[in-house]
Amino acid sequence: MKKVERINIIMRYINNRSHFTISEIMREFNISRSTAIRDIREIEAMGMPLVAEVGRDGGYFVMHNSVLPEVRFTNEEVKALFIAFMATRNLQLPYLKSRQSLAEKLLGLISESQQDDLILLNQILLFEGTNPNNPDLLDLSDLPHPMLEKLIQILLMDRFLAISIEEENEMKSYEIYLLHLYREKSVWLIEGFDLKEAKKKIIPVDQLTHVKPYTPEERVSEKKILEKLRTHEENMNFVLELGPRAISQFKKYHPLKFSISYMDPFQTTAILKAPINVHHTDEVTELTNWLLFLGEDIKVRKMPKEVLSRLQERLSLFYP
Repeated sequence: MKKVERINIIMRYINNRSHFTISEIMREFNISRSTAIRDIREIEAMGMPLVAEVGRDGGYFVMHNSVLPEVRFTNEEVKALFIAFMATRNLQLPYLKSRQSLAEKLLGLISESQQDDLILLNQILLFEGTNPNNPDLLDLSDLPHPMLEKLIQILLMDRFLAISIEEENEMKSYEIYLLHLYREKSVWLIEGFDLKEAKKKIIPVDQLTHVKPYTPEERVSEKKILEKLRTHEENMNFVLELGPRAISQFKKYHPLKFSISYMDPFQTTAILKAPINVHHTDEVTELTNWLLFLGEDIKVRKMPKEVLSRLQERLSLFYP
């Protein structure tokens, strides 16, 4: 455990007690006596009100129990928080009202010189997707679809959902198990397992008209859902591995209803799996053109011979 993390945990540990000893801290956090003493001294220096008691059974009393020291930000921490807020403008993220109140509190905590730095940053920094004509961080013109926050609140209780959507002026209802909630091309999407059709389904949050927990009498276990997904994926006849440049191209344009699964937390590699109807000539042609658009930063794991043949024909035009 890193020192900063350990000290934060120790602060919360002693904050819930009226009295503690060095021996208790040593046992609880598996640290030496000298380390425990150094940590307590650092906590005292940060403003935690502790009173030392001398003697064999002595220890520390915590004054004003359950009151943690005042939060202070360094100049670098203030800039990091503010830039993170700036970068999220016009991205239609959930809980924007909370972002607004956080920004107001942050501005109220910092000094005038720090505020001047943030005003300058606000004037000179631009991020992809933000609107330079509307630079006010506290403006809430970029609120997402009203169903997004409701959906997240329900997800924290249950991932089995009964949803209703409006699609092509028609109301449809589904019972799904939500796999992921993600944002792509400025649109929030639900990746769910359709419990009736037993297959994966992608649903735009903007189409949601109603959502609630789905509580059937006999609930399918998550393990069985994942097993069905694996079985379904094994039947996929088109599998690609995408590198960072191909992922960037994918985000710009993917004509068919494809989705990718990232293979690392930095989203630099991804897997694309899809069923391709090789008897549909237009689909094969469109897929071939799109593969050329993705570029060379792809690895083909599985591809129908009809698509491979068409791709080789196209490449022969460029490299005869």
